[in-house]
Amino acid sequence: MAVIPFIEGTRILELGHGPGHLQRALRDRGLATVGLDESAPMMTIAKMRLRKSGYDNINLTRGLSQDLPFTSNYFTTVVSTFPSDYIFSQRTLAEVRRCLLNGGRLVVLPVAWHIGQRIIEQFFAWVFRVTGESPNLEEVIFEKLGAPFKNAGFQVELKKIEVKSSLLLIVIATKPL
Repeated sequence: MAVIPFIEGTRILELGHGPGHLQRALRDRGLATVGLDESAPMMTIAKMRLRKSGYDNINLTRGLSQDLPFTSNYFTTVVSTFPSDYIFSQRTLAEVRRCLLNGGRLVVLPVAWHIGQRIIEQFFAWVFRVTGESPNLEEVIFEKLGAPFKNAGFQVELKKIEVKSSLLLIVIATKPL
């Protein structure tokens, strides 16, 4: 939900829609959403979730972000939360740029750090460090996040957001006018 304030316009593409939580939240706000995911099981789960929420017109597509099956210059925002490394691929970024309107934005939530103080929060922070899900912030910002988006021709802004017991890093990459 932390990415919603950064979404602009009404035609939204979610890359890696997973089980459909963000799809439902965006639809609840009256936005026209399309979701793309490589996983057939995730598509099934997302469709069930959307139908249970009362949505009939479900626009979910199975595919890869490196070859988006969408019209050029159509979406106002493309969003992806906790994507794998495909989001940094120059082919993915070129496809996203192609599908975005001029001035449109790519909003990515690539990582979160658990910063809570309760025992359970400290345990999860340790698990995320051990599994590599909470990398060094400086390394992520300078080496992994900014450069690929800039190299793909986007104007890049990085935001750090604190929510509950986590610190989120959000990348906002805007297609120039």
